Formats: sequence, C-alpha cells, structure tokens
Amino acid sequence: MKKELREFRRLERVCLEQAALSTMDLARSGLLKVADDCRIAIEAQAPRGAFAGAVQALKLALSATGMSNRH
Repeated sequence: MKKELREFRRLERVCLEQAALSTMDLARSGLLKVADDCRIAIEAQAPRGAFAGAVQALKLALSATGMSNRH
C-alpha cells in the first residue's frame, strides 16, 4: 500500500511539473487531469475515520457534479 501511495504521489508531482512547463493547452489540461486523478486515488487510500470518509466522499461527489455542469 505504501509503495502505491508513493507512486501516485510521484506521478502527481511529475504531471504537475510537466503541466507547468507545457505550452499546449490540451497537453496541460490532460496532465492536470491525471494529477487530479492521482490526488483522488491518494485520498481514497489514506486511512481515516468513518465520518471523515463520508465527508470526503460527499466532497468528491459534489466536485464531480460541478465539473460536469461546467462543460
């Protein structure tokens, strides 16, 4: 589990760094999406109490709904 978390963190960091360097909007948005997916995976694997987990699930659901309404 720790190895997976390290890999997700590394991939998130690399994607953010490359997005900052990218001159193409499509590449930048793709890299930022992958970094965001990594962050979500990291948060989902982090141990927490039942209430904190429910709050996080609600936040993710609301953010996903907000994203779909913007497009």
